[in-house]
Amino acid sequence: MSQEVLELLSQHRCFDGEQRYYRHESSVIGLPMRFSVYLPPQAQDGPVPVLFFLAGLTCTEETFMIKAGAQRFAAQYGLMLVAPDTSPRGAGCPGEDDDWDFGTGAGFYLDATQSPWSKHYRMESYITQELFAIVTSALPGNASCVGITGHSMGGHGALVLAQRHPKLFESVSAFAPIATPSRCPWGEKAFSAYLGKDRQAWANYDASLLMEQSQNPFPKGILVDQGLADGFLEEQLRPEAFVAACAQAQQPLILRKHEGYDHGYYFISTFMKDHIAFHAERLGAV
Repeated sequence: MSQEVLELLSQHRCFDGEQRYYRHESSVIGLPMRFSVYLPPQAQDGPVPVLFFLAGLTCTEETFMIKAGAQRFAAQYGLMLVAPDTSPRGAGCPGEDDDWDFGTGAGFYLDATQSPWSKHYRMESYITQELFAIVTSALPGNASCVGITGHSMGGHGALVLAQRHPKLFESVSAFAPIATPSRCPWGEKAFSAYLGKDRQAWANYDASLLMEQSQNPFPKGILVDQGLADGFLEEQLRPEAFVAACAQAQQPLILRKHEGYDHGYYFISTFMKDHIAFHAERLGAV
C-alpha cells in the first residue's frame, strides 16, 4: 500500500504533532472513503502504537477528532489515533438515507451479507484489512501494537472487531457501547437488513454473545465507561449483558458507571485521558 493512493485533504499542527484528513478509493468498499489520523510528535522518529476509534450513529471521520480532546493525551503517550467514517457514502441502496439509525452513517462495523447492502457495506473488512494496512504501511503505525475503542455503535464495533480479530488488536475499550445489538431495537433493525433473518448470523456481531463463547480473550482487561444519565442505557445499550458474558468467560472487565453523564461527547471527553492511558500501557507506548 503506497502513499500515492491517499489524497491528503487537510493537515493541522496539533500538540506538536499533525492532525490529518485523508480520502482514498477503497477497493474493499468500492467507493471513496475518508478517515482521519492524528500523528503524535513521536511519529517523526519511527513507527508508533496505534489506537483506532470507531464513532457512533450519524458521525463521520471528523467527529471524534474535533470533539473528544484526545490529541493532547495521544501526544503525551506517543499514540497514533485513527478514526474511519461510520459507513460508505453514496452507495445508492434504496432507503439508506431515510433514517438516522440505519444506512448512511450507520454501518455497524460489519460485512453485510444481504443484497443490496453486501456490495458496499463491508466496514469490518475495510477496517481490519484495508485501513489497517494503510495505517501500518503508508503511515507510521506499528502493526504489532494496535488497540481499538469506540462509542455507542462504535463501542459495539470495537468490542466485536477485537474479539473477531484478536491477532490484530492488543487492547480494547468502549464508551457506552451497544453491548448486545441482537437484543435491542437499533441492532435488530440493522442486523435484519444487513445480515438477514437468521439470528445465528447476528450472534457473530454481538459482543456479549461472542464473549459467552470465549475464555479470557483479553487477559489484560477491557475498560468500559457508561453514563447513568444516558437516555439510551436501558433500551439500547444494556451493559449488564456484557458484564454477565465477561463473568462467564472469566474475562477481566472494568465497567465504570458515572452519575449524571449522558451519551454525548462531553461524557467522552471527560474520560478520554483514562482510555488513552489504558491503551498506552497495554501497547507499550511511551
